[in-house]
Amino acid sequence: MRLKTVTAEGLAHKSYFLSDHNEAMVVDPRRDCAIYAELAARECSEIKYIFETHCNEDFVTGSLDLQRQTDAEIGHSKETHFRYGDHNLAEGETFYVGDLKVKVLSTPGHTNDGLCFVVYERLDSRVPLIVFTGDTLFGGDVGRIDLLGTDSARAQSKKLHSSIVDKLLPLGDHALVYPAHGAGSVCGNHISTRSFSTVGYERQSNPLLQLDEDGFVRYLTQQELSLPPYFSRTQELNVQGPPPMPRTLSEVDSDEFEKLIEAHATTTIDTREPGAFAGSHIPGSLSIWLDGVSVYPGWVLADDEPIVLVTERPGDAKVAQTYLNRLGFDNVAAYLCNGMPDWRNRGKPIARLKTCSVEQLKNAVDRAAVIVLDVRDDHEWREGRIKGAQHLFVGYLKQQVARVPRDAPLAVYCSWGGRASLAASILAHHGYASVYNVLGAIRAWKSRGYPLERG
Repeated sequence: MRLKTVTAEGLAHKSYFLSDHNEAMVVDPRRDCAIYAELAARECSEIKYIFETHCNEDFVTGSLDLQRQTDAEIGHSKETHFRYGDHNLAEGETFYVGDLKVKVLSTPGHTNDGLCFVVYERLDSRVPLIVFTGDTLFGGDVGRIDLLGTDSARAQSKKLHSSIVDKLLPLGDHALVYPAHGAGSVCGNHISTRSFSTVGYERQSNPLLQLDEDGFVRYLTQQELSLPPYFSRTQELNVQGPPPMPRTLSEVDSDEFEKLIEAHATTTIDTREPGAFAGSHIPGSLSIWLDGVSVYPGWVLADDEPIVLVTERPGDAKVAQTYLNRLGFDNVAAYLCNGMPDWRNRGKPIARLKTCSVEQLKNAVDRAAVIVLDVRDDHEWREGRIKGAQHLFVGYLKQQVARVPRDAPLAVYCSWGGRASLAASILAHHGYASVYNVLGAIRAWKSRGYPLERG
């Protein structure tokens, strides 16, 4: 038996390749799915099944693309009317992969179509080895229950509690737990950094499993989690069946790039680091550092918005395109060949962004000479913020930009400068002239020993 974990960076999404005796299965494949066929070739295995733990909302599934490559059968819950697939799965159905038995558990709560897949050795099918828990149970946390709306939150919490207590915990403390997400995912609140767990470890250490049903329901229904707007689109794609993932990306010179911007109302995403973006960038660009492209376009881009890319290195363009495709943004028109140096050398228009150090910010705060805007998420804000700062998460900034004052210099900060650079680029696009990105941000502020407010 061979088990490999495949991670989608940024989304903290985990998928799994499990093989035994020349047969294999994949659980919750990411959209750029060639890696699973490569693993199968390496293990001399044929992928027999592709299982989905639920209709995922935070990424576009790779099931159909992987089926096109391998002819594997797709299985997902009967509770969602998928327009593709071979098995509409229900509680208790059983499949075989080599000498392994795979049993389906229906575990609603996070969604109503939640499934877990329990793996047994066929020779001793009474003792489970592994359970792939999807978004039902994470290391140190459980799945969010608000995706169906606040009116359903209490009922979904009760379902999730029953799914865990009545179906997962009885599998036994020894059973290995492999969830669909790790730390950093928006599908939970405080997911552990552990790559896997066991039923017994979660039973003893997971704080939510120490609560009775009333406490469990109370905790989950009082959570306030961010809900990226792209979720509704990815869910629809995953029900209908996503189109094949785009394979090519055009590179164009500065003249052609300028024509694309002018003719097609494209959005330019600049994936360089904040300092480089501040030094010079194409006017109107969004500053989203390369790793941030795996998440933040889902907050700030409209559906089917045409995108062009400016990158530090040519190889970054393909990485950025893959990240965008995972979120369902397939309309990536081109990237700028030879990058910003060529753009500048041809005398094309450039813009700059102001920056400041934490020392400069501290002096300005002490003199009440600046408005401070914190664009981190809620839990970061509560854990420590600069005195007097206003708070508006970067994901909501485009929709709520009118809340941001215009009558004084504005210093924007996050944890290190990435999200603040995105926020500053949005504000500049909306005509804010005196905006500063605080480079180093909270990390540098703490390093200098400056005070923070908490609570």
